[in-house]
Amino acid sequence: MTMKKRTIIGRLENINLPELAINELTVRVDTGAQTSSLHVDNIEQIMVNKKPFVVFDIHPQIHDVDKVVRCKAPLHDIRKIKSSNGSSEQRYVIKTKAALGDLEWDIEITLTDRSDMTYLMLLGREAMGKHFYVDPAHTFVASGNNSDV
Repeated sequence: MTMKKRTIIGRLENINLPELAINELTVRVDTGAQTSSLHVDNIEQIMVNKKPFVVFDIHPQIHDVDKVVRCKAPLHDIRKIKSSNGSSEQRYVIKTKAALGDLEWDIEITLTDRSDMTYLMLLGREAMGKHFYVDPAHTFVASGNNSDV
Protein backbone atom coordinates (compact mmCIF):
# COMPACT_ATOMS: atom_id res chain seq x y z
CA MET A 1 0.00 0.00 0.00
CA THR A 2 1.44 3.39 -0.96
CA MET A 3 0.73 6.39 1.22
CA LYS A 4 0.07 9.69 -0.49
CA LYS A 5 1.91 12.56 1.13
CA ARG A 6 -0.49 14.43 3.37
CA THR A 7 -0.02 17.37 5.68
CA ILE A 8 -0.43 16.71 9.40
CA ILE A 9 -2.78 19.13 11.14
CA GLY A 10 -3.74 19.51 14.78
CA ARG A 11 -7.14 19.74 16.41
CA LEU A 12 -7.03 23.54 15.99
CA GLU A 13 -5.59 25.34 12.97
CA ASN A 14 -5.64 28.82 11.46
CA ILE A 15 -6.94 28.86 7.91
CA ASN A 16 -7.49 31.55 5.31
CA LEU A 17 -10.62 31.98 3.21
CA PRO A 18 -9.16 34.31 0.57
CA GLU A 19 -12.34 34.72 -1.53
CA LEU A 20 -14.11 35.96 1.62
CA ALA A 21 -11.16 38.17 2.66
CA ILE A 22 -10.81 36.17 5.90
CA ASN A 23 -7.29 35.46 7.19
CA GLU A 24 -6.01 33.50 10.19
CA LEU A 25 -9.42 32.17 11.21
CA THR A 26 -9.04 29.64 14.02
CA VAL A 27 -10.98 26.48 13.16
CA ARG A 28 -11.73 23.38 15.19
CA VAL A 29 -10.82 20.26 13.23
CA ASP A 30 -13.61 17.70 13.65
CA THR A 31 -13.29 14.28 12.00
CA GLY A 32 -16.71 13.41 13.43
CA ALA A 33 -18.42 16.12 11.39
CA GLN A 34 -19.00 15.41 7.71
CA THR A 35 -19.54 19.02 6.69
CA SER A 36 -17.66 22.19 7.59
CA SER A 37 -19.69 24.99 9.14
CA LEU A 38 -19.10 28.69 9.67
CA HIS A 39 -20.77 31.03 12.13
CA VAL A 40 -22.43 33.92 10.33
CA ASP A 41 -24.97 36.63 11.15
CA ASN A 42 -27.51 38.49 9.02
CA ILE A 43 -27.59 35.91 6.23
CA GLU A 44 -29.71 36.79 3.24
CA GLN A 45 -30.24 35.22 -0.17
CA ILE A 46 -30.00 37.66 -3.10
CA MET A 47 -29.85 37.48 -6.89
CA VAL A 48 -26.78 38.71 -8.79
CA ASN A 49 -27.06 38.61 -12.60
CA LYS A 50 -30.00 36.18 -12.22
CA LYS A 51 -27.89 33.79 -10.11
CA PRO A 52 -28.49 33.03 -6.40
CA PHE A 53 -25.96 34.43 -3.93
CA VAL A 54 -25.86 34.77 -0.17
CA VAL A 55 -24.63 37.79 1.77
CA PHE A 56 -23.70 37.49 5.42
CA ASP A 57 -21.67 38.99 8.24
CA ILE A 58 -18.78 37.27 9.95
CA HIS A 59 -16.78 38.31 13.01
CA PRO A 60 -13.40 36.85 11.99
CA GLN A 61 -11.60 37.71 15.23
CA ILE A 62 -13.11 35.84 18.13
CA HIS A 63 -11.85 38.40 20.66
CA ASP A 64 -13.00 41.46 18.68
CA VAL A 65 -16.77 41.24 18.26
CA ASP A 66 -16.90 44.80 16.92
CA LYS A 67 -15.00 43.81 13.76
CA VAL A 68 -17.48 42.66 11.13
CA VAL A 69 -16.75 41.56 7.58
CA ARG A 70 -19.66 41.57 5.10
CA CYS A 71 -19.25 38.69 2.66
CA LYS A 72 -20.94 37.70 -0.58
CA ALA A 73 -20.69 34.28 -2.21
CA PRO A 74 -22.52 32.29 -4.87
CA LEU A 75 -25.08 29.93 -3.35
CA HIS A 76 -23.78 26.41 -4.01
CA ASP A 77 -26.59 24.40 -2.39
CA ILE A 78 -29.18 24.28 0.39
CA ARG A 79 -28.96 21.16 2.57
CA LYS A 80 -30.63 19.65 5.57
CA ILE A 81 -27.85 19.23 8.15
CA LYS A 82 -28.12 17.22 11.36
CA SER A 83 -26.21 18.90 14.18
CA SER A 84 -24.35 17.18 17.01
CA ASN A 85 -27.34 17.64 19.32
CA GLY A 86 -29.53 15.67 16.88
CA SER A 87 -31.63 18.53 15.52
CA SER A 88 -31.84 19.18 11.78
CA GLU A 89 -31.87 22.51 9.98
CA GLN A 90 -31.78 23.80 6.42
CA ARG A 91 -28.49 25.56 5.71
CA TYR A 92 -27.07 27.56 2.87
CA VAL A 93 -23.90 26.02 1.42
CA ILE A 94 -21.13 28.00 -0.27
CA LYS A 95 -18.06 26.74 -2.09
CA THR A 96 -14.91 28.78 -1.61
CA LYS A 97 -11.13 28.52 -1.49
CA ALA A 98 -9.44 27.57 1.77
CA ALA A 99 -5.71 27.86 2.44
CA LEU A 100 -3.63 26.17 5.12
CA GLY A 101 0.13 25.95 5.04
CA ASP A 102 1.22 25.47 1.40
CA LEU A 103 -2.14 24.04 0.32
CA GLU A 104 -5.08 25.87 -1.25
CA TRP A 105 -8.19 23.89 -2.14
CA ASP A 106 -11.95 24.22 -2.68
CA ILE A 107 -14.13 23.69 0.35
CA GLU A 108 -17.89 23.50 0.93
CA ILE A 109 -19.07 25.36 4.03
CA THR A 110 -22.54 25.47 5.57
CA LEU A 111 -23.55 28.81 7.04
CA THR A 112 -25.19 28.71 10.47
CA ASP A 113 -25.44 30.23 13.93
CA ARG A 114 -22.52 28.85 15.98
CA SER A 115 -22.70 31.62 18.59
CA ASP A 116 -22.93 29.01 21.35
CA MET A 117 -19.72 27.32 20.14
CA THR A 118 -16.15 28.22 21.11
CA TYR A 119 -14.84 28.41 17.53
CA LEU A 120 -16.41 30.26 14.60
CA MET A 121 -15.67 27.46 12.16
CA LEU A 122 -15.65 23.69 12.19
CA LEU A 123 -13.49 21.93 9.60
CA GLY A 124 -15.24 18.67 8.73
CA ARG A 125 -14.16 15.42 7.04
CA GLU A 126 -15.20 16.41 3.52
CA ALA A 127 -13.03 19.52 3.67
CA MET A 128 -10.02 17.58 4.90
CA GLY A 129 -10.48 14.95 2.21
CA LYS A 130 -7.26 13.40 1.04
CA HIS A 131 -5.19 16.42 2.06
CA PHE A 132 -4.59 15.90 5.79
CA TYR A 133 -3.92 13.56 8.67
CA VAL A 134 -5.11 14.80 12.07
CA ASP A 135 -2.96 14.67 15.19
CA PRO A 136 -5.44 15.47 17.99
CA ALA A 137 -2.68 15.78 20.61
CA HIS A 138 -1.41 19.00 19.01
CA THR A 139 -2.69 22.38 17.85
CA PHE A 140 -1.60 24.71 15.03
CA VAL A 141 0.72 22.10 13.48
CA ALA A 142 0.36 23.27 9.86
CA SER A 143 -0.42 26.93 10.58
CA GLY A 144 2.45 27.53 12.99
CA ASN A 145 2.69 28.06 16.75
CA ASN A 146 2.51 24.30 17.36
CA SER A 147 1.77 23.50 20.97
CA ASP A 148 1.35 20.32 22.97
CA VAL A 149 -1.84 20.45 24.97
